[in-house]
Amino acid sequence: MRFDFLHASFFHANKKAKGFTLLELVIGIVVLAISFSVITSFIVPQSEKSANQIHQIRAAELGQSLMNEILAKAFDEQSDLAGGAIRCGEAGLNTCTTKPNFGPDGGETRANFDDVDDYDGLDETGDSIENITGSQIQSDALESLYLGYRVTVSVTYDDTYDNSNAGSLVKRIDITVTTPSGETVQFATYKANF
Repeated sequence: MRFDFLHASFFHANKKAKGFTLLELVIGIVVLAISFSVITSFIVPQSEKSANQIHQIRAAELGQSLMNEILAKAFDEQSDLAGGAIRCGEAGLNTCTTKPNFGPDGGETRANFDDVDDYDGLDETGDSIENITGSQIQSDALESLYLGYRVTVSVTYDDTYDNSNAGSLVKRIDITVTTPSGETVQFATYKANF
């Protein structure tokens, strides 16, 4: 009988130890929630940093592409568009375009810009960002490659580059690309009148 008593109390003790109390469950849930929130607070900033790198690469591609496009154009509307045989501002020739007259000449569109200062004031965003032919840049039919990006261009004469001709020999081109996260990537170069 003693054996049965020990055996019965052993099973009775195990029945008690098998379950959790409500208090233990609540404490476990709270601890689990706190640990998930701590882990999430470390993961989310890392994912944003990862996306920023992709945005920077796309901004650099866009800026460099636009820079190459602009530098391939003539210095000025009054210059020889084929490569510098006639330069504006030389004795007996037409003067170079002045800053207030920068921008597209007449009815020019991006597809037929022919000189550097035509790009002054260019401001394109997202789906309206165009390539050299004036077509929208898209990765596929469903999604724009530069959705959320903005590109602006400013062209001006640079007096600090060459003081001998009051700055009419050199135009400074500034391109600013803004990523979807609000970061700006800036590019600058010069186009000379020779």
